[in-house]
Amino acid sequence: MAKSLGDIKDVLSRCRTVAVVGVSRDPSKDSRIVAEYLMSQGYEVIPINPFTDELLGKKCYKTLVDMPEEVAKRIDIVNIFRPAEETPQIVEQVISLRKKLGRPDVIWMQLGIINEEAARMAEEAGMVVIMDRCIKIEHSRMKGLTKT
Repeated sequence: MAKSLGDIKDVLSRCRTVAVVGVSRDPSKDSRIVAEYLMSQGYEVIPINPFTDELLGKKCYKTLVDMPEEVAKRIDIVNIFRPAEETPQIVEQVISLRKKLGRPDVIWMQLGIINEEAARMAEEAGMVVIMDRCIKIEHSRMKGLTKT
């Protein structure tokens, strides 16, 4: 698990494509705000939401395993905006992709999302796990945009 701000800075500087699982259709929701922020900072965002075909001007996929291989093989980070109890199932999908494609490298569970079982599964599969942290806050901190 990423333990330090240095680990987080490394992830955010080397990883460029983020699948956002649970990105909302509602522009006022945190998941949507974070996805839009990441796009504004030059990250490629791949939206995952089972209830719509398009978000953020991009094709939206129902699940991680529903996307074409040419899209899935670009993912560096899977950013999870779903309840903690759903994270093991999501991590299983990520592990499946990783076995097939050699990536993604990082599981990022948003602020307030904690699931030790999912974290253990991801770490055992060789992934970096960042849990209970907001990718937008951490990126802003890294860039010196906020001092929190």
